[in-house]
Formats: sequence, C-alpha cells, structure tokens
Amino acid sequence: MPLTHTLGDVTVIALTDGEGPFFLPRNEAFPQATGEHWRLTDERYPGAVTPDGQWLLRFRCFAIRHDDGGVILVDAGIGPAGSPAASWAPVPGQLPAELEAAGIEPTDVRTVVLTHLHTDHVGWAVVDTPYFPNAEYLLQRADADAVDELNPPLRELLLAPLAAAGQLRLVEGDTHIRDGVKAVHTPGHTPGHQAVLIEYADEPTLVTGDLLVHAVQIVAPEVVYTFEMDPGAARESRAKLLVPGVVLATAHLPEPFVKL
Repeated sequence: MPLTHTLGDVTVIALTDGEGPFFLPRNEAFPQATGEHWRLTDERYPGAVTPDGQWLLRFRCFAIRHDDGGVILVDAGIGPAGSPAASWAPVPGQLPAELEAAGIEPTDVRTVVLTHLHTDHVGWAVVDTPYFPNAEYLLQRADADAVDELNPPLRELLLAPLAAAGQLRLVEGDTHIRDGVKAVHTPGHTPGHQAVLIEYADEPTLVTGDLLVHAVQIVAPEVVYTFEMDPGAARESRAKLLVPGVVLATAHLPEPFVKL
C-alpha cells in the first residue's frame, strides 16, 4: 500500500511512479554543493545515493483525499512507455497501479495540479485523451506561456488536448482549491512552478513538486540545481516555504514525507 500522511479529515497519499538514477553526476547537478553538504546529506538521507555515488531519484505524485470523497492529484508522473519522459526517466510508470492500490479510480479525481511543465510531472495527464476525465487541470499561466522554452512538444501533446476537452484552467499566483488547500506560486525552477499547501490541524503540509529536488537542498536550501531557470527566484521560494514545522511531501527525495 502507498504511504500516507493524515491531517484531520485529509489523507495525503504518496504514489510512486518509478525510480532510477539521474543522468548527471550529482556534483554537476548541484555544482555549488560542498563536500560538507554532501557528507551531511548522505548521513541524514542515505537513500538518495546509489552504492556507486549516483543520485537516485524517486518519481512521485500525491493524492489528497478528503473524507467526503474528493480527490486532488498533485502531478501526473513520468507516464507510460511512450511518454515524453522516456528519453531520460524510467518508464513505464506505475501510477495507475498505485492509484488502484490506494482505492482511487481515475474518475474519482476532481482536480489535477500540475506543478510545472517538466516531462516527469505530466506523463499521465493525457494518454491520447485526458487520463482523469472528470478533473480540472490547474497550471500556472506563466508555465503555459513558456512551454516552447520548457518543452515545445507539450503544447500539442498536453495543453491542446486539455484545452480542447475544456479541462485546462490557467491560473496566476496563489490559487484556492478547496478549504484548507491552495496552490502556491513558487517560481524559480520554472516561471510558473507551483506547490500545494495543505493547512489542516496543526501540521501544515507542503506538496513540493520541484521546489526542491534533492535532500541537499534541505541541508543547504541556497544550493542551486543546475536546471533551475531562475536560481535566485528558486532560492527565494525555498526560503519562504521551507520553514520549521512544515511537513514536506516530496517528489524526488528518498522518503515521501519529511518534517522540517
């Protein structure tokens, strides 16, 4: 069964679509990280490194399920064998089986929050047609406007079919989803990157997307990831939201839930 985190009448479910080593050495992916940063990271988060020193990624989506049956899905994974992520990520992904194990049908999902337009976060969003037929897909307009810079094929493979089905909602800035749940604009990784903040009970939980992509950015949030489009904005976004007491629901770290 997928791992879960519960806040009152809300359950956050970690859905693992796949895992595998990154295509760059971690020292190249995080050129500012020092030897001490790596020592502390490997000590605290040993599951992030392979025996031969490569960066081992998990590829996760998260379902936010309320007791009333409503389901919000954050991100759509790496996708099936023919997905755009196949050029670098481990496909086929396992999201359909993970949803089934969690007791969630694609028709149960009412909202899909796409944190950003990188191929390992949108793979199951459209499989010929929108994979979640009853869902509204939330995407920051800034990422839609930058699609030709981020990944040009996604204009026709993702945005066009979602728009044609009337399921694409472009938003600007922080966006209310339902009581206690909002999308938070966290630019930097991409112009329109967004995370999802869940504020129930006394333990706020942040579904991070790629606000941070490696545990070294918990040890040292100022460390830049080489594929951040605006490193300064990314650092500011991390500084704003990576605060003591918050629980992180992470896309790529060894453990799905990390409390700061």
